[in-house]
Amino acid sequence: MRHAARALEIAELANRYRDSGVAGFDIAGAEAGFPPTRHLDAFEYLKRENNHFTIHAGEAFGLPSIWQALQWCGADRLGHGVRIIDDIEIAEDGTVKLGRLASYVRDKRIPLEMCPTSNLQTAAATSYAEHPIGLLSKLRFRATVNTDNRLMSGTSMSREFEHLVEAFGYTLDDMQWFTVNAMKSAFIPFDERLAMINDVIKPGYAEIKSEWLFR
Repeated sequence: MRHAARALEIAELANRYRDSGVAGFDIAGAEAGFPPTRHLDAFEYLKRENNHFTIHAGEAFGLPSIWQALQWCGADRLGHGVRIIDDIEIAEDGTVKLGRLASYVRDKRIPLEMCPTSNLQTAAATSYAEHPIGLLSKLRFRATVNTDNRLMSGTSMSREFEHLVEAFGYTLDDMQWFTVNAMKSAFIPFDERLAMINDVIKPGYAEIKSEWLFR
């Protein structure tokens, strides 16, 4: 938790057990007053060790939190990242212009760990239909769907997808796209990610589609 002062200690612990099932490192908790740069020593250590980490940024505090997480700390993924929408302009004619930070996030394929229900509860979004995931996925950011905390948010992955289907009319193809995005962004070796995508995720969705087709 980012309000604590034990980030380096826990980063060292995560690194020690990286070959025993610990996939990476994360900081979470309140952004305001607790910038990610407070834990720069932990992130510098993880980079030296070629380890992976994600940073909770851009939910409540906005673009400065995202910028620090990426450019100062070197995050591989962004926890939430919904406020990247603040760096995207939509003109009256519908044309879209990305700011430099938004362009960087999209160009670098930085994963956004989006948590719709949690974002509604923290007022980072006003409704499922107005959640930034709609525009960000349309613009082909590396958006993924997550629960944040199933107990606190009272949700599940199935429920998150259900809300998004109701809000945006997503199909199984869209859900497969989100799922493949998540596996592409996982902190596991490339060959394991590829095998999971080709041997589990795509065949799984194909089976569901065929079952629906013959109902």
